[in-house]
Amino acid sequence: MRKEWLARILIVVLLAAAVGIPALGWWRGSQGVLLHARMAETGGWTPENLTVAVGQPLHLRLTSDDVTHSFAIGQSDQPSVDVHPGEITEVTLVFDKPGKYTFYCTRWCSLNHWRMRGVIEVTAPHGQESTPEAVDPPLYVRLGLDIDAQHATDVLPAETPSAIRGKGQGQNIPAAYLTHEYYLTHSPAEFWHALRAEPALQQLPDQGIWDLVAWVWQRNTTPQELAEGRQLYAINCAACHGEQGQGNGVFADDLAQPAADEHSGMAAGEMTTRPTDFTAADHILAASPAHLQGKIIRGGMGTGMPYWGPIFTEEQTWALVAYLWKFQFEMEEP
Repeated sequence: MRKEWLARILIVVLLAAAVGIPALGWWRGSQGVLLHARMAETGGWTPENLTVAVGQPLHLRLTSDDVTHSFAIGQSDQPSVDVHPGEITEVTLVFDKPGKYTFYCTRWCSLNHWRMRGVIEVTAPHGQESTPEAVDPPLYVRLGLDIDAQHATDVLPAETPSAIRGKGQGQNIPAAYLTHEYYLTHSPAEFWHALRAEPALQQLPDQGIWDLVAWVWQRNTTPQELAEGRQLYAINCAACHGEQGQGNGVFADDLAQPAADEHSGMAAGEMTTRPTDFTAADHILAASPAHLQGKIIRGGMGTGMPYWGPIFTEEQTWALVAYLWKFQFEMEEP
């Protein structure tokens, strides 16, 4: 009799578990995933890896354990959301195609702010096979560029090249140099040498050739692209590279680790370096737009330069590249 009674109790417990566990999972899912934000030095996002199916709402409850952060999805129109200490901010996301989406903090909370990233893996609907979309490699890869190689130009302008002055001589440039493909794949210094060798431009002084280079670089962008690049730079780049591109942002000194004795024992790949000075003509004028885009997409490989490939769209990377040239050339303001 006692065995029968115990068996009945066991059956009741198992039935309750069978009903209760899924219900608990549903209740927790309906409440959302509690996502903690901390400065990267003390943990970053927790959890940092999430999974959801296509079309399934992902409810997030965001909170900060230290300072104010911000939550955003890379390559998305989803607006960023501020995450305040001790408060809960709720966000619901729905993804319409499978893939891996990077979420990140948009507020410069510390030196390693850019490491505050996590991944949302979006799976195909149940019963369907997920087929990754074919993605073309970046232009620098297709060109076989070594974006880590040292580069410098052997010729420099006497003064800042002016697109306004160069515009008046633009009709003398051979059409082959005016294609967008040529602009993307050649550095300003390479273009200067090519124009300097043109018979039709022999009467121009060296500075006049540089002005032509500035004009061609300007005609390969638009006011809208420059405005977008300016905004992206201010939000994502100025803290290290400085508002005027001089490599003197608020975190620049902290990134110059190899120069300090206390970092002399660090291994290659662990050290960071002072951010690039975009006003340094000898260095920047020797880089092509494809080279600069490659650096933005892939990052600096141990220098402290973040990789922005999962964050920016391709159009945004080109907008940033277009804006960087304003630190070398005088361009007409829209």
